[in-house]
Amino acid sequence: MSDQHVYDLVIIGAGPAGLSAAIYAKRAMLDTVVIEQEAVGGQVIITSDIDNYPGVPHTDGFSLIDAMQRQAEDLGAKISITNVEKVVKDEETGLFTVQTPAGNLEAKTVIVAGGATPRHAGFEGEEAFAGHGVSYCATCDGMFYRGKKVYVIGGGNSAGEEALFLTRFADKVDVIVRKDHMRAQAAVINELEENPKVTIRYLTSITAVDGGMMLKEVTLRDNSTGETYVESYDEGGFGVFVFVGRVPATQLLEGMVELDAAGYVVADERMATKTPGLFVAGDLRQKPLRQIVTAAADGAIAATSASAYLGHPVEG
Repeated sequence: MSDQHVYDLVIIGAGPAGLSAAIYAKRAMLDTVVIEQEAVGGQVIITSDIDNYPGVPHTDGFSLIDAMQRQAEDLGAKISITNVEKVVKDEETGLFTVQTPAGNLEAKTVIVAGGATPRHAGFEGEEAFAGHGVSYCATCDGMFYRGKKVYVIGGGNSAGEEALFLTRFADKVDVIVRKDHMRAQAAVINELEENPKVTIRYLTSITAVDGGMMLKEVTLRDNSTGETYVESYDEGGFGVFVFVGRVPATQLLEGMVELDAAGYVVADERMATKTPGLFVAGDLRQKPLRQIVTAAADGAIAATSASAYLGHPVEG
């Protein structure tokens, strides 16, 4: 990484959005580098089953990301594993500076595809038992609850799909929904209702968990009456999985983008933000559906928009 070199495009994030952007950028002959702070693929690599990516009837997250990465690198995309500390734009030169521990990169355009991180539910004991009783990843931790009871907090597609995955390990899966209905797709709800291991508990919230080294009890509230009650187990006899949405990774963009009420970046149909030359793609932007296919589409649009911004429009 050289302070002297000016890239056409720096892509921050190597999930489906970032890798798709890299593929389209290299096909547009843009001098491009992708920066990823952790593992290439992000959250997708821990997804065990993917059945809704067009053209790939059944796969897993690691395999799909591996194919995307190889395609991007075969086209000449460079991927660097490091943290991005800050992104600034020099209004005089129009260039962006992407600050990393390994040195600063200069670029004419930037695509931020940093995704989002799991949102916490906010019950008492959530932070204290994170990693030993409270989890945000069924694929990562489901096996630890083989033959046990688990609670899944959330009413959306992610909660429903993760609850179904957990039935492979747990004897009993209680889905905790604070409202009187789930927001998940009808097919997901039907599958939950038909699974003998699953119970959907509507108008219910978890207010606290407690225990020793592992969880021993959970306090629940009936949201229709306000009544609270405790369910107890042998230590380590149950787990709580939280799927209540995600927090968009927008901390690098303070002052450079407009955010909606939920904290997602507002961008136009070209993935452009209010800062010229700065584009976004994937789960951190405001949109109605957050799936791998929509992230990949965002990346393709963002890269072609960056190319057009640089005076090299891409056709077809």
